[in-house]
Amino acid sequence: MSYLSRNIALAHGAHSAVSLPEAAQLALPEKVLQFGTGVLLRGLPDYLIDKANRQGIFNGRIVVVKSTDGGDINAFARQDGLYTLCIRGIEDGQQVEENVVSSAISRVLSAKSQWAEVLRCAQSPDLQVVISNTTEVGIQLVADDVRQSPPVSFPGKLLAVLYVRWKAFKGDKSKGLVIVPTELVPDNGRKLEAILLELAHRNELEAEFIDWLEAANTCCNSLVDRIVPGRPDVGAYNALTEELGYDDDLLTMSEVYRLWAIEGDAKVRQVLSFEQADKGVIIQPDINQFRELKLRMLNGTHTLSCGLAFLSGFETVRGAMEDDVLGQFISRLMVDDLRPGIPYKIDETVARDFARQVLDRFRNPFIEHRWLAITLNYTAKMQMRNVATLVHYAEQQKQAPQHAALGFAAYLLFMRATEQKDHTWYGELNGEQYPIQDEKAGYFADLWQRLQPAELVSVVLHNQALWNHDLTALPGFASAVTGYLQQMLEEGVYATVAKHLRSEVPA
Repeated sequence: MSYLSRNIALAHGAHSAVSLPEAAQLALPEKVLQFGTGVLLRGLPDYLIDKANRQGIFNGRIVVVKSTDGGDINAFARQDGLYTLCIRGIEDGQQVEENVVSSAISRVLSAKSQWAEVLRCAQSPDLQVVISNTTEVGIQLVADDVRQSPPVSFPGKLLAVLYVRWKAFKGDKSKGLVIVPTELVPDNGRKLEAILLELAHRNELEAEFIDWLEAANTCCNSLVDRIVPGRPDVGAYNALTEELGYDDDLLTMSEVYRLWAIEGDAKVRQVLSFEQADKGVIIQPDINQFRELKLRMLNGTHTLSCGLAFLSGFETVRGAMEDDVLGQFISRLMVDDLRPGIPYKIDETVARDFARQVLDRFRNPFIEHRWLAITLNYTAKMQMRNVATLVHYAEQQKQAPQHAALGFAAYLLFMRATEQKDHTWYGELNGEQYPIQDEKAGYFADLWQRLQPAELVSVVLHNQALWNHDLTALPGFASAVTGYLQQMLEEGVYATVAKHLRSEVPA
């Protein structure tokens, strides 16, 4: 079977199994320079640009810069930049299965061996946008020489691109770029801009260039959210290959849900016209509400449910959602406790719509998200994702959030280690050991060996080094957590959840 290529895509014609590009989309100008080839970029920004191109909106393709020659660069060359995105999940209660051949990427260049060609792209009058996803480590200030071929760091490479562009267009302010980092770093655009300016000064670049860098270019904060598992397992890949009629080394799976929130004004919206093509792209002056919704309702629900669901005998998120008791608990935890506890003013309709989308994602039959994996760094996640929500809820409601208290009690029970082996602590469930992959595991192991449940709850909640708050000060929270923990020890976790949902008062 042949590999996906331009010829195959154009020769396939109408195909019921996959949406294919047309010749006109393969001839569009290169408007975007993208640093990174990872599956998140392919599954979200590149997909959205391709979708806009199909609608005749953005009308631009992407030149991708890869830091090295290895990895998937040969596959991109062999497949003319084309790849298949297989979208699977639930949207508005309906199951979605969609296959799309994306033609957004025109070519992939190696920064290591093709840096001169990257700099030629910087001089193109068609170029308007820079996108990046270089992992969180990518947006860091390191000593770098922008005249190297290439510079070491991503900010160094980007600064070199901008410097060459400034020279090529003789400081024309209309030739500045809209730069949208998608790394999962708060205020990623603002941080990248600060690093670029510092590097420019360290490299003793002209004051005129530094003025142009600030005045003509826009670094946008952005937030991306889409689960993109990447290549499926061998069985699923072989089945898809038969269905599609070609091989694809870049075939990528993704969920249906997509969000790309970008902080920008009318000028940014005009340049990033692909916003018009999909409701998942949102450009507005303040995107903090999307960060808060994701952190508090999606991530927060995961963290307050993972120990409880795992100790109730469920391995995956979907498995718990399909159970009447756990599914109802997770939904009510999110909507009744976490939504009103968000420490940021968010319209109630927006929050409820977001909750509905999250629950659809949790029910996705095509993604197996394991609860045990979510318990990784459990304590740090609890502090970052949930403490501010608990505090705000208590301040507003003058009482303890009961679903959250039960989830917190299950966290404490999950952290009850029984043995340490090879520097890892283990808990026990139904005679089987499970790893407690948390830097505070030893602290909790010691508490469980020395203290009774009520005292343990008091000590942990009072520990301001863990939470940056004294959680015993929250009205009724300590007594609720203690009651649920005692009940789980006596009656079991699942039975405690079921009884809680029937009564909705602490045991």
